[in-house]
Amino acid sequence: MTEPSRVEPVTALFKSRLSVVNLGLASFADNLAAIGAEVAQVDWRPPAGGDAVALDALDRIANGGTDVDAANKKAVEILLAAKPTLIDIGIAGEVIPGMTPTTVLHSGPPVTWERMCGPMKGGVIGGLIYEGLAKDRAEAEALAGSGRISFEPCHAHGAVGPMAGIVTAKMPVWIFENAAFGNRAYATVNEGLGKVLRYGAFSDEVIARLRWIETELYPVMKKALKLHGPIDMKSVIAQALQMGDEGHNRNRAATSLIIREIAPILVQLGEPVERIVRILNFLNANDHFFLNLSMPSCKCALDAARGVKGSSMIVAMARNGTDFGIQIAGLGDRWFTGPASMVEGLYLPGYSAANAAPDIGDSVITETAGIGGFCMAAAPAIVKFVGGSPQDAIAYTTRMYEITLAENAAYQIPALDFRGSPTGIDVRKVVETGILPVVNTGIAHKEPGVGMVGAGLVKPPRNCFRDAVLAFAEAYGAAPASSRSDP
Repeated sequence: MTEPSRVEPVTALFKSRLSVVNLGLASFADNLAAIGAEVAQVDWRPPAGGDAVALDALDRIANGGTDVDAANKKAVEILLAAKPTLIDIGIAGEVIPGMTPTTVLHSGPPVTWERMCGPMKGGVIGGLIYEGLAKDRAEAEALAGSGRISFEPCHAHGAVGPMAGIVTAKMPVWIFENAAFGNRAYATVNEGLGKVLRYGAFSDEVIARLRWIETELYPVMKKALKLHGPIDMKSVIAQALQMGDEGHNRNRAATSLIIREIAPILVQLGEPVERIVRILNFLNANDHFFLNLSMPSCKCALDAARGVKGSSMIVAMARNGTDFGIQIAGLGDRWFTGPASMVEGLYLPGYSAANAAPDIGDSVITETAGIGGFCMAAAPAIVKFVGGSPQDAIAYTTRMYEITLAENAAYQIPALDFRGSPTGIDVRKVVETGILPVVNTGIAHKEPGVGMVGAGLVKPPRNCFRDAVLAFAEAYGAAPASSRSDP
C-alpha cells in the first residue's frame, strides 16, 4: 500500500503569490494590492441593492402580461426619431396653452408658495414685479401668498424653465415643434449668468433686462425667424457635441452656431444699427443663450413618447429646489418625487456650500433626452465649470449606457470613438443596477434675490425611482405573490 500524499497546510496559500478576483467592496481589493497580490476588481452588487420589495416589483414587471421591452423599444424609437425645430417666438400668455395673466409657471414638480425654496421665491417676486402685478418685494410676497396666483409646473404646459423656471404671461418664449410628431414645447429667452431671474434675483437691473428682451430682442427675433424659416435643432446639437459642448452647462459652441445662423438675417431686417449691435453683443456675451433652446428641443422630443402604454422609459426629470421628480412614459402625468439634493461643485469667489440652495431647475430635461451630463465625455472642458477631471467626464458618460435603452446615432461622442449618446433612461435599470442618472447643473444662492453662486454635479434621490418601479409593477406587473392563489 502506498503512503497517502502529504496535504499541505492551508497556511501554504499565503506563501505563494495570490491572484484574486474580488467581487463588490473595493477596499478588500485595495488591501490585497497593497501587499503585492494580483487583483481583478469586479464592480458587483446585489440587484436593487438587495431591496426585497424592489426586487419583487421588478420580478412582477418581468412576469406580468405586458411586454415592457417592446413598449420601451417603441418609446425610444419615438425619441430617436424626433425632429426638434425652432419655428417662432411668441408671448407666453398668447401661445402657451392654459396660461392666464395670473399664472406663474415654475420648474420641477408641483409646489406651493409656502414650500418654495429661496431662489424660486425670488423668481416669483421678480416675475410679479415684471408683470406689473406688484411694485416691490413686499407686495409681491403678499400677492404670492394670497391664493390669487396660480402656481403650476412648466411641464404641465409643455414648457421648461432653467433653475427657478419662472414663466409669466408677458414673457417672450421660443416656440418649438417636433417636426416628426407635431407636438410643441416652449421656453423663455436665456438672460445670461449671475444676477438673473432664473437664479432668484429680482433687482432693478434684472427687471430692466427682462423688459429689454420683451420690447427690443423679441420683436427683432420674431422678424428674423420669419425671414429665416425653421431651424433644425437636432443638427445644431449634433454639431455642438462635435465641438466640445454637452448641451446643458457648456453651450459655447452651440451659441456660436446660432449666432452664425441668425446674424446674416439680422442685418437684412432694416433695423437701426445700434439695435442690431445690442442684440449681437447680448448673444455673444452669453454662452448659455443656447440652454433655453436645447431644453425645449429635448422637451418636445421626449413628450412625443408620453403615453406609450407599458413603457418604463423616463420622459421627464425636474427639480423645484424642494423636490426632485420624474415621470414615466407608461404612467401618465404622475410625478414620483424625493427631496432635492445638494449640489457638489465649484463656487464663485466669496461663496461656499453654506450659501447654496438645493438642486433646482427643468434643465435636467437634457440628461433625460441623452445629452447634458450623459454627454460629458464630449465636453472635457466642462470639468472646469462643475469640477472633476476629463477622465471623470468620460467615466460618467460610459456608466450611463448601463441604464439606458439605446444609443442616439445623431448625437455622437468623439472621445468614445463616435459612439452615440446613451439615450432613453429605463427606470427599471436604475433601480436594478443602483446607478443614478448623472446630472450637471448650476447652483443658486439659498436666499431670494442673490443669484448664481456656482455649478457642479448632483445625485438624484433614489426613492423617486424606486417609487416609480413600485407603481409600474402595480399598473403592469403580475399580482403580488402573497395574493396569488395556489394552482
